[in-house]
Amino acid sequence: MEKLNHLSTETRNKVTMELDTLSIEEILQAMNEEDQKVAPAVKEALPEIADAVNAIVASFQQGGRLIYMGAGTSGRLGVLDAAECVPTFSVSPDMVRGLIAGGQKAMIDAVEGAEDSKELAKADLRALSLNEKDTVVGIAASGRTPYAIGGLEYAKETGATAVSLSCNKNAKMSQYADIAIEVDAGPEVLTGSTRLKAGTAQKLVLNMLSTASMVRIGKVYQNLMVDVQPSNIKLEERSKNILMEATGCTYEEAAEYFEKADHHVKTAIVMYLTDVDKETAETRLEEADGFVREAIKQS
Repeated sequence: MEKLNHLSTETRNKVTMELDTLSIEEILQAMNEEDQKVAPAVKEALPEIADAVNAIVASFQQGGRLIYMGAGTSGRLGVLDAAECVPTFSVSPDMVRGLIAGGQKAMIDAVEGAEDSKELAKADLRALSLNEKDTVVGIAASGRTPYAIGGLEYAKETGATAVSLSCNKNAKMSQYADIAIEVDAGPEVLTGSTRLKAGTAQKLVLNMLSTASMVRIGKVYQNLMVDVQPSNIKLEERSKNILMEATGCTYEEAAEYFEKADHHVKTAIVMYLTDVDKETAETRLEEADGFVREAIKQS
């Protein structure tokens, strides 16, 4: 049995040794102060995060996918980030996938033993027909979860890029990765509860991986979510606001062009700024690989 007490995520936090005696206000203050250690820890890992983004962009550019995999909180965070990419960037659900040990049931209920199986991870990736164009990100706070390690092993076997994300230095699973991201924010307020600082650190890194990658493949214009999927009334209104911000047009004009572009924000922006019809705008966007800035330059 491998001991865990040498891991930063498992050691006791000396600041909160008397946590059970503190008032509510003192507990919250302690948590807030510890949370402030997370962002600086992520900053130290920016070079490795950048390497991972470059790998993910390369995967997307050749028709590959980003696949997150982990167990428990780590797995849930990966599934969450993958799910959010669909409405935010109008990508196919297959382009960014989240795998959690034990399957969808494990999003809500603990599936005992699933995280201890390397073979389960490999079976999950085989079910997705993993190939050399893909990037797999194994997520584990401890850096030693067999499910995540098994995924990285299978990724390397198939020629896919293997990225590890852990919250301990010199993590075991780093040795199985092409790119190892290690974010150590120190011991948790509640010993071993890695849904806290470690979970926050993982969420920050996943935000970076997906968002920066989407920027680099043309899913963003300026700092606007121009590939948003307007699937409800709120998002339709957001789309019109984006049009107004991107072009300086009035609300009425935004509504008009939004309809003319069949609710496609990028197309509407190019139509308005270059004074062309929908078909011409679509052609320019296609020739510009979806980059609005490049499509506008063609006018």
